[in-house]
Amino acid sequence: MELITPPKNDPSVWYGNELSVKPEIWTYHFTGNDLREISQALKMVQDREIFDIEDFELPQLGKKLEKIRKEVVCGHGFFLVRGLNLDNFTKEQSIKVFWGLGLYFGEAVSQNYKGHLLGHVTDLGNDPKNPETRVYTTSHKQPYHTDSCDVVGLLCLRPAKKGGESSLVSSSAIYCEMHKRRPDLLKILCEPFYVDRKGEVPEGMLPYYELPVFHPEVDHITTIYARDFINAAQRHAEVPRLTPSQIEALDMIDKLAESHELRLDMTLKSGDIQLCHNHTILHSRTSYMDCEEVDRKRHLLRLWLSQKDGRELPPGFHKRYGEIRRGFKRGGIQVPGMKENIPYYPE
Repeated sequence: MELITPPKNDPSVWYGNELSVKPEIWTYHFTGNDLREISQALKMVQDREIFDIEDFELPQLGKKLEKIRKEVVCGHGFFLVRGLNLDNFTKEQSIKVFWGLGLYFGEAVSQNYKGHLLGHVTDLGNDPKNPETRVYTTSHKQPYHTDSCDVVGLLCLRPAKKGGESSLVSSSAIYCEMHKRRPDLLKILCEPFYVDRKGEVPEGMLPYYELPVFHPEVDHITTIYARDFINAAQRHAEVPRLTPSQIEALDMIDKLAESHELRLDMTLKSGDIQLCHNHTILHSRTSYMDCEEVDRKRHLLRLWLSQKDGRELPPGFHKRYGEIRRGFKRGGIQVPGMKENIPYYPE
């Protein structure tokens, strides 16, 4: 196959060592008026567990959030929003605030077989070596990956006692670097890999699927990558073993993502909201150590968000996303008998 030359002037191609010294480009701090609008909107949904954007009205802040959303989807692909003082809210109120703000960033889709529209990212004591374990339910290091949605949003309720730092990298920049350094390996990454579903199998589907990592177009690169899911697929006898060249190609993605030149590190504090465009960003988290007290353990809330005005997705994405067209709800986990819900506590 012929490789497509990396697109020119693509804002999603960036280098961490350059953006790290320009936080004003990718950070927004809530103003006093923003916080007053949030508090007022919260009062209107105080007695409701689930609500729509019309119920969580943010007259001025909503316009700012739309600009941030556009930058995430069409620009450099991520944003950090700070200044939400969670000491002013109960845990249940914090969930409602995050859900309400999330409505301005997209339409929530299910994150697991339980139908959770809102996820709790915390250590549930699961075994990271189990091929069906989702690593976010452990304190283990989470390698660079994408989630199965257009945009992922995280709200930090509590950071860890030690560790748990977040890192982002432009997957489009990784493509460009591989195009320059090892086009032979890049070609391999543009061909299908077997990817495990970790036991969350849609009706009529196999427990794994085939999809390339990189999907180059003339004006942008679309990426889908989760190496632990690729490795997990090796447990199926009928799945071909990874070749040495495939392993070398995957190793190069991870090496580039970890490099000081490409990656951007950030520490999420209580009240911070991080947004990432999965099609152009890989994100990771270091391992962490928790406090012993349950109410002081690291805890983030997560939303998987569909973008109706997002990019058209490559045809193969239907194996993971279901619907792939613009204008439709797409992505997430869909399995038989699942009922969508918002859990207020980890489970």
